[in-house]
Amino acid sequence: MSTSSESERGTPAVSVVVPVHNEANNIPVLVDEIAAALAGREPFEVIFVNDGSSDETETVLKKLASSRPWLRQIKHAQSAGQSAAIRTGMRVARAPIAVTLDGDGQNDPAFIPQLIDALLAGGPKVGLAQGQRNKRKGAFKQFQSRIANGVRGSVLRDGTRDTGCGLKAFRREVYLALPYFDALHRFTPALVRREGYEIRYVDVLDRPRAHGTSHYGMWGRLWIGIVDLYGVYWLIRRRRRVPEATEV
Repeated sequence: MSTSSESERGTPAVSVVVPVHNEANNIPVLVDEIAAALAGREPFEVIFVNDGSSDETETVLKKLASSRPWLRQIKHAQSAGQSAAIRTGMRVARAPIAVTLDGDGQNDPAFIPQLIDALLAGGPKVGLAQGQRNKRKGAFKQFQSRIANGVRGSVLRDGTRDTGCGLKAFRREVYLALPYFDALHRFTPALVRREGYEIRYVDVLDRPRAHGTSHYGMWGRLWIGIVDLYGVYWLIRRRRRVPEATEV
């Protein structure tokens, strides 16, 4: 697939970071959808972070990258989890604006321009544009989301209805300033606010998986999530004021 950004060899204005683990069958369509969403806009790069996949993910990405100079693959030797994969992508990203989305195809890349525009329209005081799913596919997923978001919201009071949505647009420097831990991707709105930045919200649609099954379950991570939740609460309580600094 060709886009106007393929001829732009300078530093990209937007980096799209996609963590993937054993998603070989979902990747080709997702790559083209991302390119279509950003066609005609600012120069971009797309970084797939291959989190220790054991399927054909590496081969598929290599083949796609051979005809798409804006596509990059970064590989973990072993699976380290979604937050680690996102952080790896953020660290190697070259653009000041970075967008994240899940690699299973359930996040629709068509919403990427809206996220970028919402982030930039707010000026430098806005550090994150957060996607919020209107309605998750499947009754059990809706049940999971209600429990997780209800508990989190009552403790952190982060003003965010759906932190689990992978569609997010960050100022990259803001993301890299956040304290890192393995469940960071579930708590980014609260931690962005902790750093003194505002958040904008964009309603997005949740799509069903085309291939494969979810790598994440509710009960296996429930107790770890509770510990993480109160860890984030402690971090927020420990930072009472964000200092304003100027060079004199």
